[in-house]
Amino acid sequence: MATIAPSTGPSTPRSRAKADRRLALLEAAAGLFARSGFNGVSIEDLGAAAGVSGPAVYRHFSGKQAVLAALLVGASADLVAGGRTVVATEPDAAAALRSLVRFHLAFALANPDVIRVQDRDLDSLADTERHEVRALQRAYVELWVRLLGSVHPAVEAQLLRIRAQATFGLLNSTPHSMQASSARTVRPVLEEMALAALGVPVAPGTA
Repeated sequence: MATIAPSTGPSTPRSRAKADRRLALLEAAAGLFARSGFNGVSIEDLGAAAGVSGPAVYRHFSGKQAVLAALLVGASADLVAGGRTVVATEPDAAAALRSLVRFHLAFALANPDVIRVQDRDLDSLADTERHEVRALQRAYVELWVRLLGSVHPAVEAQLLRIRAQATFGLLNSTPHSMQASSARTVRPVLEEMALAALGVPVAPGTA
């Protein structure tokens, strides 16, 4: 999963094993929460899906809510960090927006379970983590809005924000669209629709 990465730092066999177990728990949680909802999954369910006992989960997380927080805060943080990296490598706003569409689409195709969990279970987070997710989401939206402002300087920011949010809705439809077709089929369709929603022309030579 693109958003569920082990933490970095000094690497030893023990630390790698711990990071791998934590990653396995997060991946298991994404699938279980997506299918059954946060309230429908127990610590024992999480442990069993990751190949450990229920009590062993507490070696990595303080509880089920901490697992949900790691999943959703991590996803939003990765989108912001990745989006900023994309923007920094592109020569102009239109190129950056095209790359952002591809970046977000890659995230959505790799993480349909995380998208389902965020849509349904964000309110199950504690207040602090929920506010953190919301702040990261706002930062990500504004990254797109600033670029859109350069492409459409005569359009007010609120309307550009609506364009960005509508685009996220398209790109985050992968949990549903992937049920009907493959990523290879879905990707170009969603990319074309997203660029049209943003009012950004396709890259020269690709039309």
